[in-house]
Amino acid sequence: MPSCGPGYSSPLAAMAGPKEKLLYVITVQPDKEHPEGDYLSTVDVDPESPTFCQVIHRTFTNRPGVEIHHCGWNTCSSCHQKNADEKCLPKRNKLILPSLTGDTIFVMSTEKDPRAPELIKVINGEEMRKMNVCAPHTSHCLADGNIMISTLGDADGNAKGDFVLLDPEFNLKETWTRGEKKAACGYDFWYQPYFDVMVSSEWGPPRQFRRGFHAADLEDYGTHLNFYRWSTRELEYSIDLGKEGVTPLEIRFLHNPKKAEGFVGCAVYSKVFRFHKPEGSDKFVVEKVIDVPPKELGNLQKSNGMMTDILISLDDRFLYFSNWTHGDVRQYDISNPAKPKLTGQIFLNGAIVSDSGLVVVKDRELSSQPEPVFVKGRRLEGGPQMLQLSLDGKRLYVSSSLYSPWDKQFYPKMVKAGGTIVQLDVDTVNGGMKLNPNFLVDFGNEPNGPTLPHEMRYPGGDCTSDIWLAQD
Repeated sequence: MPSCGPGYSSPLAAMAGPKEKLLYVITVQPDKEHPEGDYLSTVDVDPESPTFCQVIHRTFTNRPGVEIHHCGWNTCSSCHQKNADEKCLPKRNKLILPSLTGDTIFVMSTEKDPRAPELIKVINGEEMRKMNVCAPHTSHCLADGNIMISTLGDADGNAKGDFVLLDPEFNLKETWTRGEKKAACGYDFWYQPYFDVMVSSEWGPPRQFRRGFHAADLEDYGTHLNFYRWSTRELEYSIDLGKEGVTPLEIRFLHNPKKAEGFVGCAVYSKVFRFHKPEGSDKFVVEKVIDVPPKELGNLQKSNGMMTDILISLDDRFLYFSNWTHGDVRQYDISNPAKPKLTGQIFLNGAIVSDSGLVVVKDRELSSQPEPVFVKGRRLEGGPQMLQLSLDGKRLYVSSSLYSPWDKQFYPKMVKAGGTIVQLDVDTVNGGMKLNPNFLVDFGNEPNGPTLPHEMRYPGGDCTSDIWLAQD
């Protein structure tokens, strides 16, 4: 029977999908006064194309200073169906771009020309704040055609974890959480109806992180995983990860929808926690499974890794994460999820390279400070940040920008030079990664000056946009 609906029937079916030829990239304008503002870049990643590694189109928001950040599709594999008698759901041809600073939500269409998306709708921040929410972040499509977006604060920028719903026509409908109980903070989320659960993570108060990183603010930043009953939209319980688990950011269930487990990367101190539901238990439990030690710099100073993104390959075999300040990307074999095994590590600059001016006096992992990295004659500035893996798991794309107020603070040279995207070639059989010396997307010579690349998406979906539902 012919398939109907977007995406793929299973994660393993997605692995056999077509090789990516385009990459949609959230691109932030560090000059917050520029009238054209941030934009969505279309990048040609087809090695056979004459415009390989070039930005071939820019769709501007025309809103200065709003900071688009993450993005998601209007529909994904959670809407995939095989019943030809049912009405087909919308095609995957609209990208949802929430703005972390401006509270605005942009909708861009790839329907007419996937190489040249067009801005078709804007939901103004005032509409969000009327619902007493702000700082929209992660968007996921739902199987009913609605779109759900996490929000990080209330109308005044204080910490408050909630979610909003857009209908299939991209109208702002309502907040999602029901009941009196609300999460203290918000950030990312992932749902699994098979286990009647959604789990969300926490960053901190928008009014604080919007002004940059300040160590004193960590007292107000989130440390919890929040578990909701999916069917009733109610927050059931929260698990405190403690001080070393502050800022649990990107959260990933295993792709197999019948596996009640996943991982969260805790940014500031670079820890990975596993969450899982033991057999016979009605609640999830958590355990720390990866601990990246800090680099000691002398005078009691330490450099923490700042783990800013994690993802899992579609076959649930490998977990990847980036340490933005240490400068490395790591690959772990998670065939045994309780005991991840390091199988690959590559440094892509960072704050502790040999000519950084920082002297590491004690390192529990390295014998010497990493050397600066050059690709096609261009020195990489900043560190590895957002990750996106090809469907087949063989190519890992890495961008360099975290969030422009923090970029300016941690990596002013990157802001001045412009960010980059590089590609790591992955050994999917034995594990391991190699830097592709022929791949570089350089955002240093953009029309409105150097810009900062953040999240990346493919036209056909990827391992962080798609959620699969169990078939029984």
